[in-house]
Amino acid sequence: MFNALPGQVRGVLSLILYALNTVFWCSLLFMMAVAKALVPLESWRRGCSRVLHAIGESWIGMNNLNQKLTGNTHWDIKGAEALDRSDWYLVLSNHQTWVDILVLQRVFNRKIPFLKFFIKRELFWFPVLGQAWWALDFPFIKRYTKKFLQKKPHLRGKDLEITRKACQKFKKIPVSIMNFVEGTRFTNEKHNRQHSSYTHLLKPKAGGIAFVLGAMGDQIHHILDVTIVYPGKTRSFWALLCGNIREIKVRVRSISVGSELQGDYINDESFRKKLQQWLNSLWDEKDRRIEEMMT
Repeated sequence: MFNALPGQVRGVLSLILYALNTVFWCSLLFMMAVAKALVPLESWRRGCSRVLHAIGESWIGMNNLNQKLTGNTHWDIKGAEALDRSDWYLVLSNHQTWVDILVLQRVFNRKIPFLKFFIKRELFWFPVLGQAWWALDFPFIKRYTKKFLQKKPHLRGKDLEITRKACQKFKKIPVSIMNFVEGTRFTNEKHNRQHSSYTHLLKPKAGGIAFVLGAMGDQIHHILDVTIVYPGKTRSFWALLCGNIREIKVRVRSISVGSELQGDYINDESFRKKLQQWLNSLWDEKDRRIEEMMT
């Protein structure tokens, strides 16, 4: 609709629409979150969570409309057709930019249960968005370096405890749990520092998958393996707003969760190695898929 406008103008217009949309829906989120906190009845809070998810989906829906009105991106999406909103999913994806989150929201909004992901605790203080994530029951975690844990070993396993508590909440109504298993966004510098054996990916970490499946293995029956490719070199949020990301390719593959993916990741060394090997194999396939999608 606004494709004739210069890119910078479209970027400013799109940013304003994002801001207005966020303020509107977050005001509703905050009011519902307060109502949920005031009444300590489980049935009430479960109902409030459903309303909160509906508000979140409407927020995302309007953001998607914004992209269609002001954007200039061709979306090539395959594999996201036969999904079920009443099921629980674990969603795995490669990670290159914060635009990935907008991409995942566009692909899956109202096709699977509301998408949630683990967030660094410091982002709670990010204006409006941090509090919105809290209202939507996104789990906040604190990441500790190995050096820090050596000084304060009593904090070891804190993230696991937070993950378990979050998964207890996730059992109450269907949700989709997002996990960027590389742990950080891909850059050439990180790739070289890791000496990664993959061409387009960083090394994957199996711990997050193991903890989620260990806590919710009886409810999560499918893993959605998502591959995101930006064929051009531009992939920033501002580039998306200005229409400078010309194409985004997304491939979704559903994988059934069997007993071989569930076990004691901390104490069972054999299972830990098996799960890491499974994930490495998945990443080998993804690396090849990215190469094919780019060429």
